[in-house]
Amino acid sequence: MDLAGSWALNRVSSQFPAEIGFGADPFGSPTGTRGGASGGRGGRRGGGGGGDSTEEPRGRLILPETEEDARRRRFLTDEVRLPPEQLTIVVTPASVTITPDRGAPRTLQPGRRDEAVTIGAITATTTAMWEGDRLTVGYTAQTGRVVRYIYTVSQSPRQLIVDVELVGRGGGDKVRRVYDPAPTGQPDGSQSAAPPPRLTLPPGALPPGARPPASAPPASAPPAAAIDQRPDATLRGLARLGLVIEGVEAEAAKCGLKADVLEAAVSKHLTDAGFRVLRNTDDETYLYVNINAVTASAGLCVTRYDVTLYSHAAAPLAHTSAPVELQVELLHKGGLSGGAPAQNGDGVTKSVLEYVDQFVTRIKNANK
Repeated sequence: MDLAGSWALNRVSSQFPAEIGFGADPFGSPTGTRGGASGGRGGRRGGGGGGDSTEEPRGRLILPETEEDARRRRFLTDEVRLPPEQLTIVVTPASVTITPDRGAPRTLQPGRRDEAVTIGAITATTTAMWEGDRLTVGYTAQTGRVVRYIYTVSQSPRQLIVDVELVGRGGGDKVRRVYDPAPTGQPDGSQSAAPPPRLTLPPGALPPGARPPASAPPASAPPAAAIDQRPDATLRGLARLGLVIEGVEAEAAKCGLKADVLEAAVSKHLTDAGFRVLRNTDDETYLYVNINAVTASAGLCVTRYDVTLYSHAAAPLAHTSAPVELQVELLHKGGLSGGAPAQNGDGVTKSVLEYVDQFVTRIKNANK
């Protein structure tokens, strides 16, 4: 059953659940929130596949995910939430190239494990293999979390079946997408000729080989925008903030911390300061609170807490020819707390709120 060809999404036959994400990590991963919230978690971010059964020791302090891990996780889960309307698949004896209509192509080499594959602005560790007539592809979103695709072709009717599973220690969602062969001909059965490529020129540019008129003045580049170099210029204009709190799972609850209580306290400090707060979103400038708690001997707790203000920007890099999406860290504070559960919980909450108030003061001072 050949996967090759162009395929169009059949929305009637496909599944579109309201939420798609990884399950909560039972070992206290800082990114264990159901739904795999996107963006720069813990510094907004490869590791084993879904079959890894190795358990991490409970006493180990798990560090927040890196910015690269969070960006990769967001990219891969967003692809699952918003499937392409059309897929083009090219199969050769050595490789498979999958190109979504509005995304970056990826070329895989079935049989190779832990292959680094560049997909647009991210690089993911990938394992692809043929299992009879079906192709299985696993993309490592971050350590212990894999987005697994299984491509098969049914014959009656001929359809491409794409089963997607988010595999992690806490489980994950599954979804099935169905694609029909994309139409390629005219109503009378003849093939439509591809239109010639269209040359799009920027304003004032001349076609290749054309010469400017003798009287035409030399073109000049637009002046570059001045850079705001005032102190805390990146904080100017902030009036609303997203709020994301992660890591307050079962282990943190044993250490005197509750997600709803902490979220309510942080939200109140921000709203009292005049900000509009959008909970559980990182689509714009947002405050990210990450909690990482472990229980030590004699019932004592040790908790790492980080409070970070993130935003997003598009900018060219020294090695890129076009702007790329960047996550920008505007402010950050972090620390450690320890003690009995009640003492630990109170200490962490107090310190987090102090950091929030410090951020609020700096934002207000920048906007005077």
